[in-house]
Amino acid sequence: MLFQNVYDKTLAQASYFIGCQAHGVAAVIDPKRDVDTYIDIANQNKMKITHIFETHIHADYLSGSRELAALTGATMFLSDEGGPDWQYEFAHHGVKDGDKIMMGNLEFEVMHTPGHTPESISFLLTDHPASHEPVMAFTGDFVFVGDIGRPDLLEKAAGMVGTQEVGAEQMYNSIQRFAKLPDYIQVWPAHGAGSACGKALGAVPSSTIGYEKIANWAFRYGSDKKGFINYLLEGQPEPPKYFAMMKKLNKVDRPLLTEVPKLKEYTGQELLDAMAKGIKVIDTRDIADYGKGYIPGTIHIQGNNSFSTWAGWFLNYEEPFILIAAPSTHDDLVRKLMRIGLDNIVGYVPGVEVYTALSKKLDVVKYTDIDQLKSELTNPDVEILDLRGASEFKSGHIKGAKHVFVGTIMDNLNKIAKDKKVIIHCQGGGRAQIGYSLLAAHGFDNVYNYSPGMNEWVLKGERVETH
Repeated sequence: MLFQNVYDKTLAQASYFIGCQAHGVAAVIDPKRDVDTYIDIANQNKMKITHIFETHIHADYLSGSRELAALTGATMFLSDEGGPDWQYEFAHHGVKDGDKIMMGNLEFEVMHTPGHTPESISFLLTDHPASHEPVMAFTGDFVFVGDIGRPDLLEKAAGMVGTQEVGAEQMYNSIQRFAKLPDYIQVWPAHGAGSACGKALGAVPSSTIGYEKIANWAFRYGSDKKGFINYLLEGQPEPPKYFAMMKKLNKVDRPLLTEVPKLKEYTGQELLDAMAKGIKVIDTRDIADYGKGYIPGTIHIQGNNSFSTWAGWFLNYEEPFILIAAPSTHDDLVRKLMRIGLDNIVGYVPGVEVYTALSKKLDVVKYTDIDQLKSELTNPDVEILDLRGASEFKSGHIKGAKHVFVGTIMDNLNKIAKDKKVIIHCQGGGRAQIGYSLLAAHGFDNVYNYSPGMNEWVLKGERVETH
């Protein structure tokens, strides 16, 4: 058996390439959308991809199953569990609990494991003839290393009221069933640390059922179903805004993108004309460069591992947008965007120089430091704005600070004072710079960025409040 874990650290998403070397055939489980990665692995190992498995209708990324099937002719084996509202709306081979699929000498058994979503399934892999018992479990967003999938996304991200309690109870029942499997079975989940599909995922890529029984909180509740449900639902992070669109696009028949697009270069004047029409411009440079000078009205989203997540908060799926990005970064940035279906990139400019070349003036970010912030804490004409997540804010914040999560800042502009000096911060600077760019673009001209954020505030022993 050939086995390869393909890990996308930008979305903390794991997919798997599994080949039967005796027969020269291979399967991919939960593929990302830029599927050339799997085709390259197959070619390098002289294998043909014949099977595609998917554990559930994903919320955090746009599945590449259909792109991969279009390019390879492989069959998609997708869940037919969950009832009529949870059926894929395009041609596929439907599978249900207990079904077994042979691929060469490898056997994949379907196990219905609802909770994260109603249709969620796991795959138990048996490597014949070496063993007649399963040796691996591909659990999707059911069991992670040290955590389990959250059942609240359907309600919080997709607006399906009343589903989180039902999902939590289903998750409890699925865990009880899963715990009866042999301890030696390896657990290979769809996500690792940093994913918003759980609240405390481990950084180790895999585990075993036996280890999870010891270390994973979800296996410790025994018959205490109520306690399990309460703990599972509390303290979950804010689901990114784009999750609702992923649920839709992963279920319906949609346009395919079978190669990584190339970007069109805009001139400075074309950039100005586009901005005049209301087209958004995303500045992907690092925080320091953006702070030294930025084109007024642009949004700063640094092109790091969090790029696609924040782009999913602030871009919608109908509007075109332009990137400020060096050509050497294009392949990486476009892949990150296409993985969540943001395909409407109409062009790019390589830097802010195209703007200054037209005798236009850049704006600069106004920063403040810890001493200035401390001196303003009791000033009634100053507002301190904490842009971190709700759980971060509750665990410790600056006295008197107002909380507005950066992901929802556009829906809460009316809560931010325009007649006061506003000092914004996050944990370490990245989210605050995003927030600064959004506020500046919407007419807030008295905003200051305390860039070191809570990292410095706590390190220097300053007081925090909790509630």
